[in-house]
Amino acid sequence: MSAQSKAGVGTVSWEEGGRRRTAVWRSESGARAPRRIAVADDRMAADIAYKLVCEGTALLWRGDYHGARQLLAALGRRVDRKPPKQGATPRESFHLYRQARSRRARVLGMLLVPLEIAPGGSYAVPLRRAPDVGPACAAAYGTADGAVGDLELVSLRELQGVLGAYEWRRKGVVVDALGGERIHPYHGVFSPVRGEYVDLVAQAPLPRQEAGGLVAFDVGTGTGVLAAVLARRGVGRVVATDVGERALACARENVTRLGVARAVEVVRADLFPPEADGQADLAVCNPPWLPAKPTSVLEQAVYDPDSRMLRGFLGGLAERLAPGGEGWLILSDLAEHLGLRPREQLLEWIADAGLRVVDRLDARPRHGRASDPEAPLHAARAAETTWLWRLRRAAD
Repeated sequence: MSAQSKAGVGTVSWEEGGRRRTAVWRSESGARAPRRIAVADDRMAADIAYKLVCEGTALLWRGDYHGARQLLAALGRRVDRKPPKQGATPRESFHLYRQARSRRARVLGMLLVPLEIAPGGSYAVPLRRAPDVGPACAAAYGTADGAVGDLELVSLRELQGVLGAYEWRRKGVVVDALGGERIHPYHGVFSPVRGEYVDLVAQAPLPRQEAGGLVAFDVGTGTGVLAAVLARRGVGRVVATDVGERALACARENVTRLGVARAVEVVRADLFPPEADGQADLAVCNPPWLPAKPTSVLEQAVYDPDSRMLRGFLGGLAERLAPGGEGWLILSDLAEHLGLRPREQLLEWIADAGLRVVDRLDARPRHGRASDPEAPLHAARAAETTWLWRLRRAAD
């Protein structure tokens, strides 16, 4: 089997029916194309399948679609027989946990299903009892680039993620801070399922009482939820930025759907808007909370290598604030409890950026892992607090 080395793209080839087959390798998560592929169907035992995938052989499923789902679940049970080890420190436990999760993703990602290009540039799974994946694949992948009948290969686990993400996008996520209205996240754009950070932005006092004259920046807008909350609070102009085209499209759709598009401008920018947008009375940023390297494209919303986005926001904030303006940094302290970034380091970055803390609001997480003693890293998650740091220029 030959494959291009770049993660997430390339071609793969395998032997089937006495001839050489070739297909495009597709991975939105950035996974590398497998080096070896064997054909599998409902006759393959789970133990044999597990041995093959652990040895680095991907399995291209040609049987019943539901049989593939059952095999994936069986592989998951076998992986989970060996839980992550506990380290001597929270930091070590975190890294061991990530290693275990990476191995799990790698093993389960070795069960592949074919995607066939259908008329109109859509996709179909040519397996018995396969669901209609066309709308979900179109939302995640766009229009297929190829001839009708051409094949692409994708891991079943990723395809399930695409289908699940499409349901989130179709149904939306209820946001209490928007009066119970919904945000519709795109595949690969961080969903506001943890509402406490949104509630903090809805509750924090604005820099001035005359909200209608305020200009705000929403740095790294994602779905646009914080920009929409600010607009609903009466902020006259919100410039929302992101670098991902999918996030930009998602934010534009959401602010339009929520009726705040006149107040919110969504622009492509790395951190702050272009200099032409001037200074803001308020700049809001909810960066990835953990300073670690993402192992896939989808993890980029969670992990911020070397705290790049956090430090970039703090470092550029003072010059982009109008006199008397504020920066709101929304950040969990989970990194502190895991030993990844001490509070003193954050305070030092704030001071070095010419900023001072004027207030700090907090909220406790409401997700299930914070109260589940069996959840990985429970001690750190149980102690976690989400903070909104209100920052001003030191000279103000």
